Amino acid sequence: MGVNAVTAARWVERWEDQQQRYAVDREESFTVIADVVEHVTRGQAAPLVLDLGSGPGSLAARLACRLPGAEVLAVDGDPLLLELGSTYYGAALRYVEAMIGAPGWLGALTLDRPVDAAVSTTALHYLDRATLFRVYRELAGVLRPGGVLVNGDHMHPDSPKLSQLAADLGRRHAERHPGPARDDWESWWSGAASDPELARFLAQRGSHRHPACEGNDLTVSRHLDLLREAGFAHAGVVWQHGLSHVLAAVR
Repeated sequence: MGVNAVTAARWVERWEDQQQRYAVDREESFTVIADVVEHVTRGQAAPLVLDLGSGPGSLAARLACRLPGAEVLAVDGDPLLLELGSTYYGAALRYVEAMIGAPGWLGALTLDRPVDAAVSTTALHYLDRATLFRVYRELAGVLRPGGVLVNGDHMHPDSPKLSQLAADLGRRHAERHPGPARDDWESWWSGAASDPELARFLAQRGSHRHPACEGNDLTVSRHLDLLREAGFAHAGVVWQHGLSHVLAAVR
């Protein structure tokens, strides 16, 4: 028996609120990512789209609304987030439990055709450089020619001075546009742990679900270098606000 709809709605909405803390102009970055995917999949009757590290499916659900003919896979390693999302968003998405970068993770997706687009937001920074490069290379191998990888995440410019400036711009934007202050990352998880209806899914998570962030020292240009080395013909920044960047890499 899964989580009931009322509980799922409460926790997904709280998830949305706390995520606003960690991305500058999150909705705009989601819109940009959807714009890129829509551009690349134009003319495809039933595009296949992956959302990697999807959480409950915040971005994946927006993509499904934008591309009603698409098959959108929400891929995450956390059974609780997948359960909440599948109850809240319903059949619009296909949910797959897989730890991005773990051995054999792509096999869990049971892909039956080339991928048109893969997206990720504030998730790939968990991966160390070697694992990230391997994931980039694996994605280049499953994307169709002309397919795209779009990664929205916190990334530092190469110049320390510009990095400081970008961080300050992001801070100023957050001060001008304060969001709900109810939860941060830690309080969301501690609150979820106190909800008895979620206990079974939390117990399935194990101790390995959220590793320490290991890739935060990668600059924008290093990400672009890794993407080109992994087999992407074109890679660059398509949107930035503060330290939040959206990179697009075309196969």
